[in-house]
Amino acid sequence: MSDTTKQDALLRVDNLVKHFPIRGGLFKQVKAHVRAVDHVSFEIERGKVLGIVGESGCGKTTLGRTMLRLTPPTDGKVYFKDIDVFAQNKEEMHKLRTKMQIIFQDPYSSLNPRLPVSEIIGEALMQHKLVENKTEMMDRVMDIIEKCGLFPEQAFRYPHQFSGGQRQRICIARALVLNPEFVVCDETVSALDVSIQSQIINLLKEMQEELGLTYLFISHDLSVIRFISDQVGVMYLGEIVEYGDKKQIFDTPRHPYTEALLSAAPSFDFEKIRTHKRIILAGDIPSPVNPPSGCRFHTRCPYAQPLCAEEVPEDTVVEPGHRVRCHIASGKITVNR
Repeated sequence: MSDTTKQDALLRVDNLVKHFPIRGGLFKQVKAHVRAVDHVSFEIERGKVLGIVGESGCGKTTLGRTMLRLTPPTDGKVYFKDIDVFAQNKEEMHKLRTKMQIIFQDPYSSLNPRLPVSEIIGEALMQHKLVENKTEMMDRVMDIIEKCGLFPEQAFRYPHQFSGGQRQRICIARALVLNPEFVVCDETVSALDVSIQSQIINLLKEMQEELGLTYLFISHDLSVIRFISDQVGVMYLGEIVEYGDKKQIFDTPRHPYTEALLSAAPSFDFEKIRTHKRIILAGDIPSPVNPPSGCRFHTRCPYAQPLCAEEVPEDTVVEPGHRVRCHIASGKITVNR
């Protein structure tokens, strides 16, 4: 990572690892580990959106939660500006929470059903002592509710009285009321209807431009990632196998897994559909408890050669800002695509 990149980055992730122990037996000894996130590195520039895409179970959500220390890391570093997130004590981390927020995948389960919306959104303001009294809290709450497309009278209703899209707006308001600089959007629109998805995505874009936010946007929907992201990271079995600018990833994918994902994306271009060749991956996704040796994708890769099962590929920079973890990209094996 260059010094210039480090200076421009609001958030840097260096070799982040998260393994979950599997316990068994009489004394609950550790028998194995689920390798959810394995040696992941990237950086996000201020005011930009990094999209993380991959199949279900590849470690996207664990990555986002571990970065915010909602899940304790196994190894690695996360830097917010120049602050080592994992080195902060409880009091320091409490202060840092105002700058780093998350919007969860399921809006209903992340809202307290016993509290009205005004208290759900304003609770953190009181906890972090960002307001002096409830009157000031309500002023801030009403302001962010309006910005997120809700009406003032809805502030006194309860979560069960809202639709899915409205609940997600409440979650967005709760995250943004603290004036954060970095927000993790974890499958924010995956459970919503298509028409509501577009409203929420447009809201997030508007808030980003108005407040200067930086996003990590997690999704399995390539069309959403293409619309909202500036850079894209493609995850497979706990690793980022390809990382680069949106145009690089979508126009000239270099990793076979990225190619397969893009070939599966639906399209309304009938000429493209007619001439398009769909890549069908063989086999099932391997278990993160016992990932394949060598390249983790080799058991499903249409271009796999013996070296792929023997040697772990390293990140290869194929062009500025575009890196790929594959023996094809490094030139160690050649294929006819």
